[in-house]
Amino acid sequence: MENKKNFFDGAFGKLILPGIVLQSVLIGGGYATGREIVEYGAKFGAMGWLAGVGTFLGFAIIAALSFELIRLYKVYDYKSFIKEIGGPLWIVFDIVYFLFMIVIIAVMASATGSIVEQTLGLNYWVGVAAITIVVGVLNFFGARLIERFETYGTIALYIGYIIFAIIVISNNHQNMSQVFATGDTSFVPNATAPAILWSGVLYCAYNLVVVPSSFFTIKRQTKTSESIISGIIGGILMTIPWFLTYFAVMCFYPNEDVLAASVPWLSMMQGVAGPVVIGIFGIVMGWTLIETSTGIIHACIERVNNGLGELHKNEMTRPQQAILTLVILIGAMILSRIGIIDLIATVYNGLAYAFLIIYVVPLLTVGVYKIIKKHKEQNGKQYQYQVKREG
Repeated sequence: MENKKNFFDGAFGKLILPGIVLQSVLIGGGYATGREIVEYGAKFGAMGWLAGVGTFLGFAIIAALSFELIRLYKVYDYKSFIKEIGGPLWIVFDIVYFLFMIVIIAVMASATGSIVEQTLGLNYWVGVAAITIVVGVLNFFGARLIERFETYGTIALYIGYIIFAIIVISNNHQNMSQVFATGDTSFVPNATAPAILWSGVLYCAYNLVVVPSSFFTIKRQTKTSESIISGIIGGILMTIPWFLTYFAVMCFYPNEDVLAASVPWLSMMQGVAGPVVIGIFGIVMGWTLIETSTGIIHACIERVNNGLGELHKNEMTRPQQAILTLVILIGAMILSRIGIIDLIATVYNGLAYAFLIIYVVPLLTVGVYKIIKKHKEQNGKQYQYQVKREG
């Protein structure tokens, strides 16, 4: 029957699934290539772990507050969510989200197309086209298939990244030990602890584009404790691969062949892994683009459907959702021909600050106020109900 509960509707769906969706969408634009971790943490050498701490705290706090606001006000798409905390800022958020969506997919397409070409011997556009078709199919079938795809995909990707980290670290751990023993920060010699911590916060900020992708999973939550626990789990799941990449890069620090590479992971792997492992890495990279693109575009589709509902129009049909997905992906693929390092170093910073202004600041001010207000209202109603019963 339709009402029959399954594994995804229980504690897993309430507490762990939101974090899994966040992590699976983050993996492509956030740390799949390794370039992002170098730019926002690993370049600081022995002190780079501070950026990882800032990243975890940022993800956990923002996720927990977002989930609780979504649960209390039942705003499951990002337009409704932003209207609750920022009013007319939802228009700006629409623009920034769309730009960020295109840029992140472009970064991943640029990296993945090249890596698939180098590792599997496939033509750049063959790999990109295959990924585009898969993402289109997933968004055609919608939320239920995406939940399952992201869950099983995350398990596979975690296994892959752990294996890659073990291979790299086991072959070069002496250099990593030396970096921490000497406190080496020579790649960026004048960096201070606050600046490094702030770098982690910025990394978190530009990745906030992944948070709306998890909004649809919050429909199962019914308690504040579930919002908090799922937010912390999300922070942990999103930060573990950050540290795996960071420690792997430390095995080569401050070697410019790795730290200045477009795809540091590939540079590290080529020195210590055989062709089979390198080929598996190419497949994993393609998979990360699928997960990231699917989640980000699904959030966009939810936003469009909500807008159509407000206009008293029917939601998009499955074919229309697939067509919108393909249009977004094709636009990103065209942009992907710009160099990946330039995209990350310039565009990401600007969009990170935009997200701090239109998402984080309103959430930590108006959002916190509204959460407290709603709790007081609910407690007041509960008290009145108890008085009536006792009377």
